[in-house]
Amino acid sequence: MRLDLREIIEIPGGSVPFSCELETEGLDFPSVLAYRKKPYAEGRVYNEAGILHLTGTLTAEMTCICDRCGTDFDSVKVTDLNATIVEEESEDFPEFFVLDGNEIDLDEVLSTCFILDMETKFLCKEDCKGLCSTCGKNLNEGPCGCRKQKDPRFAVLEQLLDKE
Repeated sequence: MRLDLREIIEIPGGSVPFSCELETEGLDFPSVLAYRKKPYAEGRVYNEAGILHLTGTLTAEMTCICDRCGTDFDSVKVTDLNATIVEEESEDFPEFFVLDGNEIDLDEVLSTCFILDMETKFLCKEDCKGLCSTCGKNLNEGPCGCRKQKDPRFAVLEQLLDKE
């Protein structure tokens, strides 16, 4: 989606609201199985002393897979949007988004902010216990009953105890 900012480029204090759905193409993450709805963004672009700022929120409802225990879970990700828009590209500020004439590619800004804010580890809950390394049971459902494995580094010491 292209957002026309012609009205506010030269008018400090001016603003343009936006609300749109973001296409999920290009928003592929290994732990995101599906988007339950298209991510939805709303906010505004405003001119503050000749500098354009984009603020708002982007909300994505997803079905994810836990990186520790492998179970599916539903998650809602809310990304706070905060971006600066400039007229010309600058090597000093590569994080700024550049106007294309009087417009900005809103999809590019939204998807970049969303990707940069995405978690690196998806957990079904903060205290997820994961899977037993021996039998593979989900430890969130209770203990697995496996005997605790002895540390192989202490095997020589165990032999000394067995001799006595």
